[in-house]
Amino acid sequence: MSSVRAASAASGIIEINGLRKTYRSGTLETPVLRDVSMTFARGSFSAIVGPSGCGKTTLLSLLGALDVADQGVARVDGLDLVTATAVQLTQYRRLSIGFVFQFYNLLPSLTAVENVESSLEFLPMTPKQRRTRAMDYLARVGLADSGPKFPAQLSGGQQQRVAVARALAREPKLLLADEPTGNLDQETGERVFEVMRDLQREVGVTCVMVTHDAQLASRADTVVRLLDGRVVEPPAPAQSDARALVGT
Repeated sequence: MSSVRAASAASGIIEINGLRKTYRSGTLETPVLRDVSMTFARGSFSAIVGPSGCGKTTLLSLLGALDVADQGVARVDGLDLVTATAVQLTQYRRLSIGFVFQFYNLLPSLTAVENVESSLEFLPMTPKQRRTRAMDYLARVGLADSGPKFPAQLSGGQQQRVAVARALAREPKLLLADEPTGNLDQETGERVFEVMRDLQREVGVTCVMVTHDAQLASRADTVVRLLDGRVVEPPAPAQSDARALVGT
């Protein structure tokens, strides 16, 4: 049995079985995911790699309930995202998921601390509690003094660290990161990755990261490679030669 499928149902927070997704435009059909199956253990850090167009971002979108699969099972902490109701999916997105995107997606009119606070709006917290937690997570990513600054006053690496703080401040069950270092130079990307990895370990959140960076992927707990919408078996262990993990 492959390493990503070895975790039992009891320990696995993510259980994917026979997942399919096809995009349609008129009579044109483009299969993106074809019978994808895998399991990720609670508290693990996993990297999804593969060439462009192989289905990595689509898989992340399905796990984040930004899209719905055509067929199969995508169960996160007991909730099947394929059969869940619209109300369940909305609640799931609000309370269970944190997102980190390639281009930060910070609101330019809000300060760093206000951007982090924006992720806490749907939680039962007072304004004072939101501000305290937002400042705490900015401190955790090394930006304790940057709360009053606007995104335009921050470097790219600092903006991405604010994005990491925003995603984790809501203390989600699952952190989804889509090319979190793809818009950064190598040195800055390394620093952002270390901040995200250290904080993920500290708070115990399960993380799934899509990346083209083979060196970063090699430092995940588990590396899964997708090719033409399918999982390449057996999944590459994170300790293997990183150059072999990512397609051109």
